[in-house]
Amino acid sequence: MGEVTITAADGGAFSAYVAKPASLPAPGVVVIQEIFGVNAVMRGVCDDLAAQGYVAVCPDLFWRQEPGIQLTDKTQDEWNRAFALMKGMDQDKAVDDLKATLAWLRGSQDCTGKVGTVGYCLGGRLAFMMAMRSDADCNVSYYGVGLDALLGEAGNITRPLLMHVAEKDKFATPEVLQTLTAGLSGNPNVALHVYAGADHAFARPGGEHYDKAAADLANGRTSAFFKQHLG
Repeated sequence: MGEVTITAADGGAFSAYVAKPASLPAPGVVVIQEIFGVNAVMRGVCDDLAAQGYVAVCPDLFWRQEPGIQLTDKTQDEWNRAFALMKGMDQDKAVDDLKATLAWLRGSQDCTGKVGTVGYCLGGRLAFMMAMRSDADCNVSYYGVGLDALLGEAGNITRPLLMHVAEKDKFATPEVLQTLTAGLSGNPNVALHVYAGADHAFARPGGEHYDKAAADLANGRTSAFFKQHLG
């Protein structure tokens, strides 16, 4: 476990947390942060993926505003800071940084060359964008925000995409969920699961809306998905 530096496509460089399995080389997973930065929760996701046999890399996507951000979901001040950072993010450039991370991981001697992504919240949106704009072998989106506005690009999804959607997501109306499911229903590459009664961030350990049953089900599906498409 440690940090590496990755060069951005448009110049500059950003840090990324890396967790490696005991046996190398291994398939890779790019872990895409929530609005709180590369914090303990995201590092924990990487560590868990490493324990499952993947090289997991979580890049700092706030580096263009302020590198090294690590917030929690425990105070209002941190929430305010997190939302400000999200609003200040150029998401197109964030996708470029994720593609740079993907290329870095594929080129690593520790990686077999097969690489997927998984993202949560803001990262869930960016994972959805990676499914449409990158050549990642597969992608997983947990309760991505504002996905209905991106459906115009959905025809570009040509590789497996697994989506975990909260039925009671406080950031998405039922109409948004209906639009999203209808817009993706004809794409054979997309598997979308709706978690009844679950709210946004139902899979964040220790979070206000953590739902163990829903999280365990979603995480089990993610594990099987990665084994199928990256193994």
